[in-house]
Amino acid sequence: MICPICKKGETSVVDSRPTEDGTAIRRRRLCVCGERFTTFERVQFREMMVVKKNGRKSPFDREKLSKSIYIALKKRPIDTDTVEKFITNISRSLEELGQSEIASNTIGTMVMDGLKNLDPVAYVRFASVYRNFREEKDFIQFVDKIDVFKKS
Repeated sequence: MICPICKKGETSVVDSRPTEDGTAIRRRRLCVCGERFTTFERVQFREMMVVKKNGRKSPFDREKLSKSIYIALKKRPIDTDTVEKFITNISRSLEELGQSEIASNTIGTMVMDGLKNLDPVAYVRFASVYRNFREEKDFIQFVDKIDVFKKS
């Protein structure tokens, strides 16, 4: 495994254990440069292709999904284990569709639906990129339509 800090491939596994839901192995690694980092090992069931809005296809990338979710949740009070479970649930739901090609809007909708329940601020952040908000009025119209910020 290549160290994300120094880019050397001389790392060793310090600790290895299954994740809470048992769908992955979490490994703590130590590099010769002294840095520690975590990796996850998961089963990949089938190669899924994502069909973009413009018709282009690209392989499903769990890391790309993870990165966009972590960006939406940046500085929000959600712990890493909860986020990883959320990402795993989305990935598993996509695999359970049993399709080799999945529309990008299917993935975006799943993420938005999940974030709406997980964290309202992250939900709006993700929606602003996913729905391509360009002006302040786009945000206002979107927030007015949803009920996550309205008090009971």
